[in-house]
Amino acid sequence: MFRSRAKEEKAPAADKAPVNLSKQPRDPQAPKGRPTPKRSEAQAQRRSVANTPMTRKEAAKRQREERRAALERQRQALASGDERYLPARDKGPVRRFARDFVDSRFNVAEFFLPMAVVILVLSMVRVASLQNIALLLWLVVIVLIVLDSAVSAFRLKKQLNERFPDQNKKGAIAYALMRSLQMRRLRLPKPQVKRGERP
Repeated sequence: MFRSRAKEEKAPAADKAPVNLSKQPRDPQAPKGRPTPKRSEAQAQRRSVANTPMTRKEAAKRQREERRAALERQRQALASGDERYLPARDKGPVRRFARDFVDSRFNVAEFFLPMAVVILVLSMVRVASLQNIALLLWLVVIVLIVLDSAVSAFRLKKQLNERFPDQNKKGAIAYALMRSLQMRRLRLPKPQVKRGERP
């Protein structure tokens, strides 16, 4: 008899005990020990619990969507120069300075493609003098690109050592030279400085 009374006393106490299913912090002012969540909050909480994919197909779909969103953010960052979402090879003050250094000046290498087309057309014309001029132009263009790239690399290395003495500068020169080979309007991230402007 004593046991049954103890069970009866425990049963109502268990019924009155608040069921705390929410992960919200307890509000001591609320009569139930916590405020009743709004419908939107409860739905958001249920969604976050149900957000874990149950099947392989759902996991793959979610990964694809996340990858697509990340690529879109990266594409916008390449257009705007937003450092947060740039690819790893473009991030950091050293790489930014290298980009600005290249974009602020005229580079012989950026005119390589248009000049190559002109030289190719001249070499296809079956006139001996024009073919000789085309061959000479090839040599002149290559020598100019090599000299200009060497001067740019030397100047950039000097400025990087002055401005960023304690930072990792590995690969910055090669990065800048590869950028100088691209035509200005096709460069990514987009140039943030005008020609002649000091970076």
